[in-house]
Amino acid sequence: MQTELARFHPAVANWFEKTLGPPTECQAKGWPTIQEGRHTLIAAPTGSGKTLAAFLAAIDALVRESLAGTLPDTCQVLYVSPLKALSNDIQRNLQQPLGEIGEELKAMGLPQPEIRVLVRTGDTPASERAAMIRRPPHILVTTPESLYILLTSEGGRRILQTVRQVIVDEIHALVGDKRGSHLALSLERLQALTGAGLFRVGLSATQRPIETVARFLVGCGPEGATGNPPACSIVDVGHRRKLDLAMELPDSPLEAVMSLEVWEEVFNRLAALVEAHRTTLIFVNTRRMAERLARHLSERLGEEHVSSHHGSMSKEHRLTAEQRLKAGTLRALVATASLELGIDIGAVELVCQLASPRSITAFLQRVGRSGHTIGGLPRGRLFPLSRDDLVECAALLDAVRRGELDTLTLPDKPLDILAQQIVAAVACEEWSVDDLFHLVRRAYPYRDLARGEFDRVVRMLAEGFSARRGRRGAHLHWDAVNGRLRGRKGARLAAVTSGGAIPDNADYDVILDPAEIKIGTLNEDFAIESMAGDIFQLGNSSWRILRVESGKVRVEDAQGQPPTIPFWLGEAPGRTHELSAAVSRLRAELAERLGTLPSTPGDAPKPSNEEGGSGHAGSTTAASTA
Repeated sequence: MQTELARFHPAVANWFEKTLGPPTECQAKGWPTIQEGRHTLIAAPTGSGKTLAAFLAAIDALVRESLAGTLPDTCQVLYVSPLKALSNDIQRNLQQPLGEIGEELKAMGLPQPEIRVLVRTGDTPASERAAMIRRPPHILVTTPESLYILLTSEGGRRILQTVRQVIVDEIHALVGDKRGSHLALSLERLQALTGAGLFRVGLSATQRPIETVARFLVGCGPEGATGNPPACSIVDVGHRRKLDLAMELPDSPLEAVMSLEVWEEVFNRLAALVEAHRTTLIFVNTRRMAERLARHLSERLGEEHVSSHHGSMSKEHRLTAEQRLKAGTLRALVATASLELGIDIGAVELVCQLASPRSITAFLQRVGRSGHTIGGLPRGRLFPLSRDDLVECAALLDAVRRGELDTLTLPDKPLDILAQQIVAAVACEEWSVDDLFHLVRRAYPYRDLARGEFDRVVRMLAEGFSARRGRRGAHLHWDAVNGRLRGRKGARLAAVTSGGAIPDNADYDVILDPAEIKIGTLNEDFAIESMAGDIFQLGNSSWRILRVESGKVRVEDAQGQPPTIPFWLGEAPGRTHELSAAVSRLRAELAERLGTLPSTPGDAPKPSNEEGGSGHAGSTTAASTA
């Protein structure tokens, strides 16, 4: 048996060794700190087994307690994932090792433990939520937004008050925006609910600086930025791994705008790559491009072999596409960032990226979806779509070769998020103003929050705002004499219905008549401009509009008739600072080299197609290690 596995119960160790073989580096280094109950951040590339590194230690502890008869029938482990689909994957993927470990115990003549795993997200039916409150799971899988709701509801607080370990997966996807600030405050509220025994485990793929992610995970302690932060063990096995990367250029030269002829060459090359591999994942930057590319590939490969995947498709359609790709019945899946994180889609042989993803980290994360196994070789192909995009793609590959990463930039104490969490906390129980201020300052994004800023937010929530019908928006009672806060009537309802940092949108639901099945959503502007009889594409299928209602577009199957491609507004990503610096560096180097060429007309080199490129094999730029 491996030395690293000797710390586990023999049944757990035997299952791991038989099923997975030797532990990976992040598992071997992460298990000791997690089993000792220390805050831990595991940073490792996609496919390195870091999720199991966190879960196996938790499962081992639950198995030992069950065998000793000391396992309480309460929630012990909380897993937080930024994606609902990833949460469902975790539940499915936990059931298998739990069942197989039970068989190992049975073979040893020991009883099989009943360790329950349940998911609580926005898609969980009300009946399952109620059953969860009556009999909590030992491992609860949820999202940041559902954690906030659980912390604000009476039943949810009863479930969470016994949690002793919280696992935050894909933490790098949360740290850099207000959604992360919202989660940081939720974690401090969870800490206050459970007590000092709670320890935190973070799982991250690509991040810089890693120390900032660790501080975000564990918080700052009761004194905020002026005090000593809690210790956090960082298990960093590096983000660099062997990669097979190349740039694909069309035979025709690239221009400022792609012509139809060049688009045809790109579509044909993509189709050839798909045919040469069992499964191919193609990333694009917008939902409109996902639908457009899926349509053109379907014409070349057959509709049964191609599908699209993005946030405007219903969860049922996305899940079907994921399962078809995993089963091998789908050859190509065209996706936006909806598949950038670790959703289980099986073995992907090749990742193609159409146009620069505008981020070094996003590119590494996407390419890492191929070869998503321990020791696997990720393969990625990058397709620039214009001359300027070619420069950016070349700079992107150069940055990967150099081992560069985007730098995380955290929002600075966003007060709108703070107001939500104050209302939610006070709606559950009465608080001392001083205690609540110290709790907020423990969250890393609010480490520098001044007491005056905090008091102004509290005053706004207590006094409300002026309107033509009087003052509105007062959610708190502030007893300034005794320094106490308590919620007004309706504060809890306001908190659970208006919380979160994911912006609302005015999209229209697409409903299939007469089955009343939700197909997905359309942008409000596209829906309003459409008329009965119009045919559009969603999920690589054609739909005919029957009528447009308030917030709904009722459709029927158009039986494959030629559709228009819908549009969504404001979805293209911006370029990161680090990639912009890489582009600037490349342009400066090219200018310096071109400046050394002979300047006389007779000696000057002839104009070439160098920027546009020619051929496929001769126009690849490889990065063998990154």
